[in-house]
Amino acid sequence: MSSKALNKENSSQEIFFEVELPKMAFITNFSMEIDGQVYVGEVKEKESAKEQYEKAVSSGKTAGLVKASGRKMEKFSVSVNIAAQSSVSFILIYEELLQRTLGSYEILIRVKVEQPVQEFQIEADIYEPQGIAFVEASATFLTNELIPLIEKTVTDTKAHISFSPTVEQQQKCPGCKGSLINGDFIIKYDVKRATSLGEVQAVNGYFVHFFSPPDLARVPKNVVYVIDTSGSMHGAKIEQTRESMVAILQDLHEEDHFGILLFERKISYWKDYLTKATKRNVSDAIDYVKKIQDSGSTNINSAILDAVSLLKKERKEKKVPERSMDMIFLLTDGMPNSGVTSPQLIQQNVFSAIGGIMSLFCLGFGNDVDYSFLDVMCRQNKGVARRIFEGSDAAIQLKGFYEEVSSPLLLEVDLRYSENTDFLTKTHYSQLFNGSEIVVAGQLKENDVENFLVEVFAHGSEENFVAQGKASVTDWQTVYPEKGYIFGDFIERMWAYLTIQQQLENSALSTKEERGNIEAKALNLSLKYNFVTPLTSLVVTKPENENGADRSFIADKLTESQRQQAERHMAGAHASPAVGSRVIDDLLAAVDGDPHFMIELPDKNDALCFNINDKPGTIFSLVRDPKSGFVVNGQIISKKKVALDGNVNTYFGRFGITHQNLGVRLDVSIQDISVFYNDKQVKLLWSDATSLRDANMELKLVKNCSLTVTLRHSVKFRVIRHTKVWKRRHDHQDYLGFYTLDSQHLSASVHGLLGQFYRGVVFELTDLRPGEGQEKLDATMYVKGQRLNVTRHWQKDFNKDVKNGESIACWFVDNEGRGLIDGTASDYTVSDLFTAI
Repeated sequence: MSSKALNKENSSQEIFFEVELPKMAFITNFSMEIDGQVYVGEVKEKESAKEQYEKAVSSGKTAGLVKASGRKMEKFSVSVNIAAQSSVSFILIYEELLQRTLGSYEILIRVKVEQPVQEFQIEADIYEPQGIAFVEASATFLTNELIPLIEKTVTDTKAHISFSPTVEQQQKCPGCKGSLINGDFIIKYDVKRATSLGEVQAVNGYFVHFFSPPDLARVPKNVVYVIDTSGSMHGAKIEQTRESMVAILQDLHEEDHFGILLFERKISYWKDYLTKATKRNVSDAIDYVKKIQDSGSTNINSAILDAVSLLKKERKEKKVPERSMDMIFLLTDGMPNSGVTSPQLIQQNVFSAIGGIMSLFCLGFGNDVDYSFLDVMCRQNKGVARRIFEGSDAAIQLKGFYEEVSSPLLLEVDLRYSENTDFLTKTHYSQLFNGSEIVVAGQLKENDVENFLVEVFAHGSEENFVAQGKASVTDWQTVYPEKGYIFGDFIERMWAYLTIQQQLENSALSTKEERGNIEAKALNLSLKYNFVTPLTSLVVTKPENENGADRSFIADKLTESQRQQAERHMAGAHASPAVGSRVIDDLLAAVDGDPHFMIELPDKNDALCFNINDKPGTIFSLVRDPKSGFVVNGQIISKKKVALDGNVNTYFGRFGITHQNLGVRLDVSIQDISVFYNDKQVKLLWSDATSLRDANMELKLVKNCSLTVTLRHSVKFRVIRHTKVWKRRHDHQDYLGFYTLDSQHLSASVHGLLGQFYRGVVFELTDLRPGEGQEKLDATMYVKGQRLNVTRHWQKDFNKDVKNGESIACWFVDNEGRGLIDGTASDYTVSDLFTAI
């Protein structure tokens, strides 16, 4: 990836280089050229780079990190100061082994161009000696005018794809500064598969073997779906689980057997035996999952052990085919907090119970799940874990992952090679799934290609699979001579890439002593081949500034756990889009008025807002945090007099606030305030002016005005009492507003109409345009996988000025916040003001 920028100004300017690369890729080189001098990044051991890194941090001069960016990508960014009329060239090279999934390879190139550039070009060269079966190229930002600009040339073994729009073609409209080029450019392709042995390629004493034989029958499966129905699955999560389970059940083949196990604190079964996947049984199961409800805590240990026992019982009683695969699919969104709660003990129990005879697949739903716990547990038991990101497409993600692993073709696959090979990567795989492939790499002693032999043994659906013979080897030296920097030693580098990846995976499953040895080997390979891995850092030294200060920066490779942690804090979650992107942190979340919900960014002078109306008496869940037990519910009241047009204005007239862990409860109404703490009750009137304080709570009541509460190590909030007066109609209305002042100590699983925004939300604004109303501004917002039309509104924030309020500009989301909030407003109604979590 290369970029060149010219500073046309008469003064120095800070120039930014920001690109996104696939999270499975390794950066192998970064350089920048300024005024004829080249600055090259150096890959160092993370520990040895630490001192230089901390020195740069202390001087405040670091600028450039790798950050998580969405589900598949990581963002690399660097800035450098360029003198007037000078230019800078950036070059970043990364390497990635494409994973075959659902029958194709995918090359994903993310491009976000803030303004049209003079020369924009994407080029891809593909060479596959087996022959290319198909090639597709598309982009999420394509318009009818841009589609013809994708040029594709395909022969039997080669493909060339290019996309190069002019400045005018990049513009949203003639003369506009914004660029259309904002999104993903995607190339998908597959190769022809004619032999059962697969394909072998070799260069300079190294080989790689791609194994995915054609025309194999699928192996029947016996699967138990283990579904978390605890209280944290409330709302959109449980609805998306129902939706995805319907699609998953419909995909079962009649020779499959299945069971459904629901768990919270207790375990419940659809049936206490496995059922053959006939149309009638699948239909009955669908009716069952459509009625799934959420409640209770999370007992993961008992749920998995019960599923293991069910599969063992069915196989012992010979109720399932002898040649079939036993599988458990676990879907959970939280930490174990009932029964056995130690992740290490659960892993031990599950490993002991499974005993290597079945596979465990885990789907971790949302940001609160302990992904590393699930990942290790699955790897220990012949399976894999996958994070499912919260959003409107969660059901699609669930079904997509299931499709990848739901059709086993071979079991217990052993790949064996002749004695003239050495330093092989992993050669035993528990299963080969439809649409995937197995990749093995190694060294060829003395570059002995002529005597290279391959044998593959596995269990198939009806008989054992055996393939063996002398492999035909492709000569890469004559394919793209002008691209020797890629192909000269690329198979050796692929071997190193695979070896490092597998060593890092193995280290997570090893003892502390073993882990040190494994990581030392992975570190040595990372340094030798210049890979930025979780064990190394890319150190780049930029030109010194005027003060001669250290201008180094560090780029690190994120692990999946680090990605998850970064996403929890919303750090660097989005690169700059065409018009604007906001990451909400340090926010103020409030509801006031009739009822207006506001999510404010005080430092950025921006906000989101929406209204929710319902009949008087309705109680909404505003905040609920399962870990701390902090709950805020609000009850709707109506205006005393109904308007002539029949419309009923509604407000919040009562809040029920509970903190179970601290033993605090408040009942706040427009008449009075009841405080329950330390096994005693205190009743306060709004006409009072008082303070209460103990070890867990500090409360301050301002007469006829506001109540401010701080709960120790948890949350700070303010309730404001209003009296709205209509002088001409001799009418008035009392109502309440709720303002969250500090929520940073609540857990990542906090939810509710307000709580879901405490951990931030990413949105993008494009297509700003005049609205229908006078002086109104409309825009298109992309948020949570939705495309919404929003309008610039003004709302009152009474937090600092209780009497008059402060007018806040916000982007208003219509239809009761649909698309911005998870699910719909009706999902947040509760039966009681003090409904527990």
